[in-house]
Amino acid sequence: MQAQAGKKRAGGRAPGRAQAPKNGGLGRAIRYLGRQRNTTLAAYGALVIATLAQLAVPLLVQNMIDAITRGTIANKVGLTLAQLKLDQTRAETLLINAVLIIVAFAVLRGVFSFVQAYMAQKTSQGLAFDMRNEIFTKVQRLSFSYYDQNQTGQLMIRATDDVEKVRLFIAQGLVLAAQAFLLLIGALAILFWSNWRLTLVMLPLLPIALILFTSFGALTQPLFGEIQRRLSTLNTILQENLAGIKVVKAFTREPYEEQRFARSATALMEQQLRVSRVFSLLFPLIFLTSQIGQAAILYFGGKQIIGSTLDLGSYQKFSLYLIYVFFPLGQLGFIIALMSQASTSAGRIFELLDAKNDITDKPGAIALPEIQGHVEFKNVTFRYTASTKPVLTEVSFVAEPGQTVALLGATGSGKTTIINLIPRFYDASEGAVLIDGYDIRDVQLDSLRSQIGIVLQETTLFSGSIRENIAFGRSDATLEEIQEAAQAASAHDFITSFPAGYDTPVGERGTTLSGGQKQRLAIARALLLNPRLLILDDSTSSVDLMTEYRIQKALDNLMKGRTSFVIAQRITTVVNADQILVLDKGKLVARGTHEQLMEHSPIYAEIYHSQLVDDVVVAVSADAIEEKR
Repeated sequence: MQAQAGKKRAGGRAPGRAQAPKNGGLGRAIRYLGRQRNTTLAAYGALVIATLAQLAVPLLVQNMIDAITRGTIANKVGLTLAQLKLDQTRAETLLINAVLIIVAFAVLRGVFSFVQAYMAQKTSQGLAFDMRNEIFTKVQRLSFSYYDQNQTGQLMIRATDDVEKVRLFIAQGLVLAAQAFLLLIGALAILFWSNWRLTLVMLPLLPIALILFTSFGALTQPLFGEIQRRLSTLNTILQENLAGIKVVKAFTREPYEEQRFARSATALMEQQLRVSRVFSLLFPLIFLTSQIGQAAILYFGGKQIIGSTLDLGSYQKFSLYLIYVFFPLGQLGFIIALMSQASTSAGRIFELLDAKNDITDKPGAIALPEIQGHVEFKNVTFRYTASTKPVLTEVSFVAEPGQTVALLGATGSGKTTIINLIPRFYDASEGAVLIDGYDIRDVQLDSLRSQIGIVLQETTLFSGSIRENIAFGRSDATLEEIQEAAQAASAHDFITSFPAGYDTPVGERGTTLSGGQKQRLAIARALLLNPRLLILDDSTSSVDLMTEYRIQKALDNLMKGRTSFVIAQRITTVVNADQILVLDKGKLVARGTHEQLMEHSPIYAEIYHSQLVDDVVVAVSADAIEEKR
C-alpha cells in the first residue's frame, strides 16, 4: 500500500539494527524445557547415569594396576614358588575381572549416552517447534506499524536461523555444560578424597578457566549479534530478488543485484572471520591452561611417588580424574561459541515475541453484531508515529448503508489511509471511526474484520488450488457456494477451462494466472464472505480492455446492496458513486455526487478532466464490444 510504503521510507528505527538483548533471552529459552518435561528428565537422567559410569572407570583402573603391581612386588620378598603362583593367579583373575567390569561400564555408559543424545535432540526439536509456532502466531497478530519498521528478511531469520541457534545450544551446548559440571564436581570430590595435597596444586587453574569463560562470552556475544544482523540483510536481499525476479530481469539489473548480494555476503564472511580469530586465540589459551595443570601434577605427583607417599595405581587414578577436570576446559570454547550464538539469537527471538502490538482488543471489547453498513469518520486525524506529520487531518464524513463511496485524490492524499483505518489496520491518532454507531476500538477485531470484504489492486494468492484461494475466508464453504461466487465474479469460465478446474494449483503468489484472473479470484473470495462492507481498489490499468470490462462488471455485482469504499480510477465508478470524497494533502476538501462536485468543486473538476475523462471512451468501447459478443 502506498501509505505503508511511504512509512517504511519515512522513519522509525533502522530496520534490522541489532540491539543488545535486554530480556534475559537465553534464560527464558531454557525455561521452555518445562514444556518438554518428560524428554528433558529422560535426557538428563541418562546423562547422570552415563557420567557416573564414566567416573567409576578410574577406580577400576586403579584396582587393575594394584593387582598387577602386587604380583610383581611378590618376586622381591622371597615368597615360595607356590605362594608366587597363587598370587599370580589371583592377579590374573583380578585383572580379567577388572577388564570385564570396565567393558560392562563402557557398555552401560554407551547405552545411556545414546539415550541422552537422542532425548536431548528430541527435547531441542520440541523447543524449536514451540518457538517457531509462537513466532508465527506473533507475526500473524502484529499490527502493520511493526512491519513498517522491520524488514521481512529479519523476521524470517528469527523464525529459522535464530531458532536453530537456540536449538543447537539446548541439544549440545547445554548438555555439554551439564556433563562438564557433573564431571568437574565428581572428579574434584574424588580427587580431594584421594589426595587433597595434589588436588590443591591444580585448583588455582579453575578460576583462570572461569575468567576465560566469562571474558570470551562477553566478547563474542555482540560479535554473533552482528553476524545475525548481516545474515538478515543477506536474507532480505535474497527474498526481495526472488519476489521481484521479473523486475530484475526486465531492467537487466542482474549484474547490479549480484554485486549487491556479493557485498552483503562479503560483509557476513568478514564478521564470521572476525569471530573465528577470537576463537583461534581462545582455544590455545584453554589448552595452555590444561597443559600447565598437567605439568604441575606430573612434577608434584612424581615427587610423591619418589617419596613413597603415592603408589602407581593411585597416581594413574589421579591422572584419569585429572583428565575429567581438564576435559571440560577443552570443551570450553565450543560451549562458549554455542552459548554466545544462542544468547544473541534468543534475545532477537524474544525481542520479536515481546514486541508491542498497537492494534489489540481492549479489555471488555464486545463482539460486533451483524453490521448494516453505516460508517462514520468523526474528526479523524492520523499519524504513523507521534513525531510525524499527519497523513489525515480532521476528516469527517458519513456513509449510509448500501452507499458506494468513491475516494479521489492525488497520490499521497490519504485515500489508502482511510481504507486502512476502517478494518483497523491502524488506529486513528485523534477522533473516531464508527460502524453502526460502534467505535471500532471497542469491538473485537475478529468480529470486525470478518464482516469486511477487501479487494485491492495488488492481489495476493496463496500456494494451493483455486478452490482453496476462493474459500480462504470461509474454509467450510461448499463447492457449489464457491462456484456461485466465481460465476458472480466472472471467473467461472476461465477456471473451468483448466484441465483440473477448481483444483488447479495457482503457483506461488498466483504466478500461473494472469493479472485479470487473479483479481477476479480476489473478487470471488470477497463475494463468498457475503460482507455488508466492502473496501475496493478498482484500478485495472494493467489489464486489457475486455478483462477490465469483466472485472468492472464483477465489481458491480460485488457492490450491489453493500456499503463500498472504492479508490476510484474509473469514470463509471465516480459517476455512479452515491458519494465522492475528494482528498488533498490529507484533508477532505470536497464531498458530494458527481454533479454537485462538477458544479461546486474546482479541484474535482480538474481531477475529472485530467485523470478520468478519457475513461469514457474506454467504457463505451468495452460496452460496444460486449454487445457484439
